[in-house]
Amino acid sequence: MPTEPEGYYDPDLGRKFVFVTGGVMSGLGKGITAASTGRLLKNAGFDVTAVKIDPYLNVDAGTMNPFQHGEVYVLKDGGEVDLDLGNYERFLDIDMTSDHNVTTGKVYQEVIEKERAGDYLGKTVQIIPHITDDIKRRIREAAEGTDVCIIEVGGTVGDIEGMPYLEALRQFAHEQDEDDILFTHVTLVPYSKNGEQKTKPTQHSVKELRSIGLQPDVLVGRADDPLEPATKEKIALFCDVPTDAVFSNPDVEDIYHVPLMVEEEGLDEYVMERLNIADEALAPAERDNRWRELVTQNTTGEVTVALVGKYGLEDAYLSIYESLKHASLATGVDVNTKWIHAEKLADGLDDELAGVDGVVVPGGFGARGTEGKIEAIRYCRENDVPFLGLCLGFQMAVVEFARNVLGLDGAHSAELDEDTAYPIIDILPEQYEIEDMGGTMRLGAHDTDIQDGTLAHELYGADSCTERHRHRYEVNPVYIDDIEDAGMTFSGRAGNRMEILELDDHPYFFGTQFHPEFRSRPGRASPPFVGFVEAILEQVSTDDPSPEVEV
Repeated sequence: MPTEPEGYYDPDLGRKFVFVTGGVMSGLGKGITAASTGRLLKNAGFDVTAVKIDPYLNVDAGTMNPFQHGEVYVLKDGGEVDLDLGNYERFLDIDMTSDHNVTTGKVYQEVIEKERAGDYLGKTVQIIPHITDDIKRRIREAAEGTDVCIIEVGGTVGDIEGMPYLEALRQFAHEQDEDDILFTHVTLVPYSKNGEQKTKPTQHSVKELRSIGLQPDVLVGRADDPLEPATKEKIALFCDVPTDAVFSNPDVEDIYHVPLMVEEEGLDEYVMERLNIADEALAPAERDNRWRELVTQNTTGEVTVALVGKYGLEDAYLSIYESLKHASLATGVDVNTKWIHAEKLADGLDDELAGVDGVVVPGGFGARGTEGKIEAIRYCRENDVPFLGLCLGFQMAVVEFARNVLGLDGAHSAELDEDTAYPIIDILPEQYEIEDMGGTMRLGAHDTDIQDGTLAHELYGADSCTERHRHRYEVNPVYIDDIEDAGMTFSGRAGNRMEILELDDHPYFFGTQFHPEFRSRPGRASPPFVGFVEAILEQVSTDDPSPEVEV
């Protein structure tokens, strides 16, 4: 029996696909628009997943500079991906895998390996059909077992890197029933000097999209304010879509309010009607309303948390910012995050930390800023300021303790100081022979055993936890006994690996080798972050029992 060609799609599978493209400029928020659409469809009872297409040549995001590209988000299977997948996991409350991130590097690597193996039987290997077929295959496989798959195409229409993907989408649409696929295009609607909303950028972007053979079904305008009726009419007329297919996505105070905003615009209802699934959706009164209740709840009081990092870019620490927000939702208090450059603390400039209620020291790579992070940790330990250290922050807490409590002058991580006399942090044994950088660290979800009677056990409420990792170095077993004898407890372990640390005689001094921020969700906040904020509240109420903060 003949097999179907690789690019074939079975229309009887019944899955629906929503493709989200962007125009005019990058960074408009098409990922949040896509994630919000998925959240509303999930509220209506559908099983939703997502795919992020990144047209860059990197195989994954693992070797990218966070200052240029934002944080590297880690999935449960160890995939190092774009931060947009973190938004999808948080909005949809799902765990994704590397298969949900398609990059040009992955696609070309796969096709070239097949060509080298002779899988194409002597055919000339070309963009069409071999690259486009592989793109379509990846989208179909990622969508298996779900009702709706939302696919975000990174970059903007017209980028040369994105052309094979748009051609693959054109083919995809050709293979589908008309009501199985929907194209959403997100564009910028700027203002003239006199305050008029201008539609010309959207017109040109749609013209570029149509020249490729793609006609958008839905247009979403990003602007400071909701689109005026006249603006919607003009966009509809010149872009050849119904007026009720033009939606506003104005700026909001919190990205978690975007689903509420586009729901008020009726985006979810239009998408369901267009995909012919409205009859299968839950009735409005029966839909999951927990998201709205969660993100619109009232808070009482506020606290200030310092994030001591080296990248002057919020996106470099996006999951940490979001995890603090989740802890805010869980505790009912506003958490204001103050970014502090770690290099400013290298000379012991404690004034930078004056007035903050707690300190988070995040992960990172490279020696720059580490002395400042160590100073921040020392400040927290000596002044009973709640502290949360993540990955490198965990390691630097051990280094600071070794230097200033054990008296091991010059103690450091061998990653940052190869000549240190006291390599408190050293390379993993299995990493000795590894030469490649990408995808070779300890990555993804791993289990940690938690010691009974510890703060970690209280926070997680269990004898173990599963969290995601991204590191190559860890605590040197040679020094563990001395460190614990001096008062630091390693309350979480995985064999001879130290995963969690804490100090008993401190309001909250807690560190994790893993990255708990990657599993935190708006309705399921990370235990270390919740415990951190609760400790701050207890500390604030003890130091200044004012009515502004309720515990």
